[in-house]
Amino acid sequence: MSLPSPATPAELSARAERGLLDRLGATATVVGWAPGRVNLIGEHTDYNGGLVLPVALPHATAAAAVRRDDDRVRLSSAQAGDTWSGTVDDLAPGRVTGWASYAGGVLWALREAGFDVPGLDLHVHGTVPLGAGLSSSASIECSVAFAVLGLLGVEPDLATRRAVVDACIKAETEVAGAPTGGMDQTISVFAEAGTALLIDFTAHAHQTVQLALDDRRVLVTDTRVSHELTDGGYGTRRQDCEEAARALGVATLRDATLDDVTRLTDERVARRARHVVTETARVPLAVEALASADWSRLGELFAASHASMRDDFEISTPELDLAVATAVASGADAARMTGGGFGGSIVAIVPSTQVDRVVAALDDAFADAGLKAPAHLLADPSGGAVILP
Repeated sequence: MSLPSPATPAELSARAERGLLDRLGATATVVGWAPGRVNLIGEHTDYNGGLVLPVALPHATAAAAVRRDDDRVRLSSAQAGDTWSGTVDDLAPGRVTGWASYAGGVLWALREAGFDVPGLDLHVHGTVPLGAGLSSSASIECSVAFAVLGLLGVEPDLATRRAVVDACIKAETEVAGAPTGGMDQTISVFAEAGTALLIDFTAHAHQTVQLALDDRRVLVTDTRVSHELTDGGYGTRRQDCEEAARALGVATLRDATLDDVTRLTDERVARRARHVVTETARVPLAVEALASADWSRLGELFAASHASMRDDFEISTPELDLAVATAVASGADAARMTGGGFGGSIVAIVPSTQVDRVVAALDDAFADAGLKAPAHLLADPSGGAVILP
C-alpha cells in the first residue's frame, strides 16, 4: 500500500502561481512557502508556558503574490470559492472574516509590526488537510508572511523570523479569533528538516531535537472528524487553565506542581491543570526516548498523554480513541491524538515494515464501526518557511 506523496515546494508554487493568474488575472513575482505541523507530544501546554515537541510536515501552503500600484488588496484561495477585496487600511480585526482572516490578518499584523505592506494580489494553495489538527491555519499565515517579505525584499534573518512568528500569532488570535498559543507558527517558521523542535514557552526559546527514526516512520491518521479552533471548546479549556493559575497564584501552570493541583477546589479546573502539569513533564522524557530509540518508553508516554487528554482535558472523541487503540494493536510503537482536539488526527510512530499493516487495520476498524474512511499521511520531518525562487 502506498500513501500519496505531498506536492514538492516547486509543484505547490506552480499551483499557487496558476491560481493567482486564473482567479485574479495577475502574474506572481514571489511565492512564500510554509509547512503544516504535527505535534509529537505536549498538547495545550504552549499557552500554559510549557513544552511542546512538533515536527513540520512536508504538506504545506504556497502563497503567490504580486505588488500592485495602488492600495488595493485582493485575496483568493484554492480551498475557498470567494475572493476578499478591500484596501490595505481595511485589513483590521472585525473587517476581514472567514478564511481570509488568516491571510488578511497577517498583512494587518505585519503593518502593525512596522512592515510597509503594499497593495497586492495574493493567492494561496495548500495541501495541509483542513480541520485535521495539523495547523493548516499557521501554514497559510506563515506562507503569506514570507510572500510579503519577498515583495519587500526583506531577508528572513533570525530577527525577522521572530517578528513573523509574532505577527502570525497576533493575526490568528486577534483577527481570526482562535486563542492559540504560538506552537504552530514557531514550528512553521523555524523547523529544520529531519528534526523536531523543542519549544519552551516560558523561556521563549527553542532547539532542534534529533530523532532516531532510521527504521521508523511518523504516521498521521486524520479521523475526518473536523474541528474548528474558533468553536469555543479550545477557548473554554484555555479559560479553565487560566482560572487554575489564578487560584494557585502562579503566572502560568508551568510553575505549578501536582501537589498544587490537589489544592484546587473546582474538580473540572483541577483536571485541566493536572493534564497540563503531567503533559509538560512528559515532553523531555519523550525527547530522551526519541533520541535513544526507546520505543517501549515512548509508547508508555504517548499512552499516558492520550489518556490525560481523554479523561482530564476531555478533548478526545470516540473516533480518536478507536484510531489510537487500533494503531497500537496492529503494530505501532506509540500513538496518541494530536492537535487541539474535538476531532482531527492521531500521530503514531510505526516500524517502517508495519506501516501498511497499521493503515489497513485502521481502515478496517473505521469501516467496521460504520465511520467515514480515515485519511493517512507520512510526516517525514520537513524544513520551515522559505521564499521560493
